[in-house]
Amino acid sequence: MDKNIFLETKRCYLRKMTFDDYCELAEMLQDIEVMYAWEYSFSEEDVKDWINKNLERYNRCNSGYFLVEDKISSKILGQAALMPDVIDGKEYYEVGYIFKKQYWHKGYATECARALVKYAFEKLNLSEVIFEIRPENRASRNVAERLGAGVEGEFVKNVGGKDMRHLIYKL
Repeated sequence: MDKNIFLETKRCYLRKMTFDDYCELAEMLQDIEVMYAWEYSFSEEDVKDWINKNLERYNRCNSGYFLVEDKISSKILGQAALMPDVIDGKEYYEVGYIFKKQYWHKGYATECARALVKYAFEKLNLSEVIFEIRPENRASRNVAERLGAGVEGEFVKNVGGKDMRHLIYKL
């Protein structure tokens, strides 16, 4: 298996991003429709920072956002994450996902999130994982609910200098 591949699902590889993936990441992160829940799209510098943060996470804890690559076409469909997070002083592992809009509603987010949850429980021996989701982001909430997660609380997260309410789904 390629050393950059973190996980495999039925249809996809989840692999570590590199700076060679800048254009693919920019296509997603600079699309205001894709980034509607964040309420801003990334600048060129933000995309570079995103790559750097994930490279750092891979080195520090072998986690972060991974690119989702179609096994057959090798097209980049989106990103899916498993990474440590701290909310109100408590440590969690969070599952997240961001997909190009042409791949929305095709089951990829659920497929990748399911694989990451399985990895978290079986390989990392975690007792729980969370999903941080804006209340109005119905599609992301549906993914968490499909996997059996329920709302356990909420918190305010500062995203791009703006305070935003997030639900905490726990599994």
